[in-house]
Amino acid sequence: MAPAPLAGGRLVLVVVVAAACMARWSEGIGVNWGTQLSHPLPASTVVQLLKDNGFDRVKLFDAEDGILAALKGSGIQVMVGIPNDMLADLAAGAKAADDWVATNVSNHVNNGVDIRYVAVGNEPFLETFNGTYLNTTFPAMQSVQAALKKAGLADKVKVTVPLNADVYQSPTGKPSDGDFRADIHGLMLTIVQFLADTGAPFVANNTFDANHDTLVAALRRNGYPNVSIIVGEVGWPTDGDANANPQYARQFNQGFLTHIASGQGTPLRPGPVDAYLFSLIDEDQKSIEPGNFERHWGVFYYDGQPKYPLSLRGGGNGNGNGSTLMPAKGVTYLQRRWCVMKPSASLADQKVGDGVSYACGLADCTSLGYKTSCGGLDAKGNVSYAFNSYYQVNDQDDRACDFKGIATTTTVDPSAGSCRFIIEIAPTANGVAMAATVRVAGVMAAILAAFIHLVVPVF
Repeated sequence: MAPAPLAGGRLVLVVVVAAACMARWSEGIGVNWGTQLSHPLPASTVVQLLKDNGFDRVKLFDAEDGILAALKGSGIQVMVGIPNDMLADLAAGAKAADDWVATNVSNHVNNGVDIRYVAVGNEPFLETFNGTYLNTTFPAMQSVQAALKKAGLADKVKVTVPLNADVYQSPTGKPSDGDFRADIHGLMLTIVQFLADTGAPFVANNTFDANHDTLVAALRRNGYPNVSIIVGEVGWPTDGDANANPQYARQFNQGFLTHIASGQGTPLRPGPVDAYLFSLIDEDQKSIEPGNFERHWGVFYYDGQPKYPLSLRGGGNGNGNGSTLMPAKGVTYLQRRWCVMKPSASLADQKVGDGVSYACGLADCTSLGYKTSCGGLDAKGNVSYAFNSYYQVNDQDDRACDFKGIATTTTVDPSAGSCRFIIEIAPTANGVAMAATVRVAGVMAAILAAFIHLVVPVF
C-alpha cells in the first residue's frame, strides 16, 4: 500500500522535457543537492558521497563557487540554478547575463566541471506569485542563452526553467486530456518552442505517473509529441508530518527506483526513465511555509548518514541490484555535549516558554509535533530538544545554553526512541561563509510562533 499523502504538503517531482536527441539512459541516478544548512558538510565530502553512491548527475539550486570547484573532474553532470530575484536583471540586458555566465559557467567548465544545464528561475509561474515573474522569465532565458552562445557553450550547456506542475492540467482529471494552463498557454508554448529549438530541458514539480502523462498529453496536444521526459525531482520526506517517516520514504523511493529500473515507463510513455531523487541531505534552514517536512527530504541526514537501506538500481528489499547507501566519510563533529532543561526548572516559569520560542525561532524544531520523530517526548523533553537545537546551531557556545538560568549542558545523550538529539558537524573553513549566509536567511521566529504552541502545549 502506498503511503498516505502529506497533510497540507506535496510530493516533489520535477519532470524535465528535452528534445529527443538529448534523451539518454544511464545506469546511474541523479540527485538534488540543496545547501540551506546551518552546518553544511564540506563540498569535497559531499562530492565523494555522490561518487561513493553512484550518483552521476546532480541538480543545484544556485551556482556556488565552492561546490562547483569541488565537482571539478568528478565526472558528475551538473545543473546549476539562478534564483528568481535575479530574473529582472538578466531580462534587462545582455551584460548581466554575460557576467553571470562568465563567472558561474565558463570559468567552471574551463576548469573541468561538467555543467549541462542552467535552470533560469525556480517555479516562477506559481499562481501564488501573482504574475510577478511572467514578464521576466522568458527574456531572462533568452539572455542567458545568448550569453552561452557568445561564450561558445550553447551546444554543451542548455537553458531551462523549473516550473511547478500547475502550469499544465487536465479539465477532466484524465491524463489524456492534459493541456497547459489557460492563463499562460501562449507563454508556455513560446517557452516549449524555445526549449525544443535549443534541445533544452523543461522542469515541472509535482507527483508521478498520472502527472507525468498529463504532461505527455499536453505536449502532444500542442504539437510536441517527440520530446523526451526526464524525472528531475522525486522523493518523500522522513519527518515533520504524521505521514513523513523513514518507513514511508523508503517504501516510496525504493518503489520508484524499482519501477524505473524495470524500464517500463508510464502508460503514455513506455520505456526507460531518467531520474533525479529529491533530495540528497536534510536542510535545517529551509523555509517551512509549505510544511515542517520541508527540512527532511534527504535520503541522508544532515551529517551524511543514510536514513534507511535503499538500492539505487532497484531491488525492492534494499538488498537487490546495486549497492545500498554508503555514509559520508571523515565527518568531524562537535564535542559529545547537549543542552537540556534543568531538572529544577519549572514548566510554569515564563522563561521556559520564552526560551523555547526564541530557540525554535533561530534553530530547527520541526521534529517536534504530532506523530513526528520526537512526537513522543514529554513537555520537558520538548523544551530540552528546542534548547539543544539552538545550542548546536551556535557551535555549543556556553552562552547558547543558559536561557536565563533554566538550561544546562550534559554529556549524557538525551535521545529517546526515534527522537535524536543531534550533535552538530564541526565548522569547516569552506563552510563558514555559506553557513553564515544561510543563518541570516533562516531567522524565522514569526513563521514558527504558531508551531511553538504545538510543541509545548502546557504553556
